[in-house]
Amino acid sequence: MKQFIVVGLGRFGTSVAKTLAENGHDVLAIDCDPEKVQAISSDVTHAVEADATDEETLKTLGVRNFDVAIISIGDNVSANILCTLILKELNLPYVIVKAPDTLHGKVLTKVGADRVVYPERDMGARIAQNLISSNVLDYIEFAPEYGVIEILASGKMIGKTLKELELRANFDVNVMAIKRGEQLYISPGANDKILEGDKLVLMGKNENLEKMKNFGN
Repeated sequence: MKQFIVVGLGRFGTSVAKTLAENGHDVLAIDCDPEKVQAISSDVTHAVEADATDEETLKTLGVRNFDVAIISIGDNVSANILCTLILKELNLPYVIVKAPDTLHGKVLTKVGADRVVYPERDMGARIAQNLISSNVLDYIEFAPEYGVIEILASGKMIGKTLKELELRANFDVNVMAIKRGEQLYISPGANDKILEGDKLVLMGKNENLEKMKNFGN
């Protein structure tokens, strides 16, 4: 079981802290707003009202004993940078920081952030992908060049097996799963047939997933 610090209890930080705690991890939630601290106190292991840009305060909280920190101090980029710098100097193994844009993300990386996330940008990308193509039900980027899409089977896909469709050979994408109603078939075989209403979960390079979007229409 890992121990996490979540700094900044806005919507993003609160969601992360609660999700980690719900999955059985120890979570120390920190914010300078007493109302936010009080609101989450019953959902995490410890919730503390504190200034996370004060090195002595962080030392007192024993942050050196934690495995991962997630920093999300609103739009206060300077506070995000300072907190990141302090935590890395205190030898915290892994620090994830929320950034509003790539410019600030580069600065955060320079001062030691192990990973920078852009939740607003990534959510915007997912919504845009859904709007662009009617048969794309969801899109997740999990690396700069790779993603996962969920598409509704249509047209010439229906009634054919995965072997007949040759999606890997034609598009260099992998079928991770088939969703059929309430059933989820993980790692389907070459002889599994696609039925009307099936949803395919595909993984591959973004450029190849792009080519897949209108396949079968």
